[in-house]
Amino acid sequence: MKITGKTAVYGIIGYPVKHSLSPLMQTEAFKEAGIDAVYVPFEVEPENLEEAVKGLRALSVKGFNVTVPHKEKVTEYLDFLSQEAELLGAVNTVKNEDGELTGYNTDAEGFLRSLLEEGVELEDKKAVMFGAGGAARAVGYALLKGGVKFLNIVNRSFPKAKAVAELLGRLGNVLVYPLKEGTVETLLKDADIIVNTTSLGMKESDPPLFDYSKIPEGITVVDIIYNPPETPLLKAAKEKGCKTINGLGMLIHQGAVAFEIWTGEKAPVETMRRILERELYGAL
Repeated sequence: MKITGKTAVYGIIGYPVKHSLSPLMQTEAFKEAGIDAVYVPFEVEPENLEEAVKGLRALSVKGFNVTVPHKEKVTEYLDFLSQEAELLGAVNTVKNEDGELTGYNTDAEGFLRSLLEEGVELEDKKAVMFGAGGAARAVGYALLKGGVKFLNIVNRSFPKAKAVAELLGRLGNVLVYPLKEGTVETLLKDADIIVNTTSLGMKESDPPLFDYSKIPEGITVVDIIYNPPETPLLKAAKEKGCKTINGLGMLIHQGAVAFEIWTGEKAPVETMRRILERELYGAL
């Protein structure tokens, strides 16, 4: 790659950030689209966030992604927020236009696109979502935006789930339930789609979210974990004849939406998918 004075600079800030797959994905996307740009990781400790954002602005970095633990705090140092970013209180993408920084949240749109890509119908469906963290806010927003009739949030911490429900309640019907066996079983009987937004399933030693034998046959089950590609939840759901979707599509599409915000061009989604599959799973 030839870098000149005209090469645009993009990047990602987080702490830690060395594990991020975004540099690989976005660099390949820029190359495929014929855009003269580089994408680099910037490891920023929490106490240095304000100075880092000022520096990125001063250096005319064209855009950057934001990952943990900065997604919420970074909103304080930006000039404008998109509707999604303002509602969710979190930013994962920033665009720099002549020194003015606008924050966006592409996680919700990325998740929604990943479901639509798989042919999942959300209109008037009933969803059961496990978890109440930052990812749950974006996923819940996407499900309601996509047209689900009821969003049932299940979480160990009831107050935390209630806070998410209050945030999303203005968009549709949102109810909160404790993570209890009888309650979950009752909810699942009426569910069209199950979504796991927690980290349970990343490790072999993780306990199950619930009794997977209670998964209804033939529904849609989504786990936003992408490594491993098939969690115990998805394995159990597949045995029940369910449509199963992991988190790779969400990862790809949130990056694709960011690319489109920055460049105004359609993202080369299949190229982004190929580079991530090769890196994560050794697929060619």
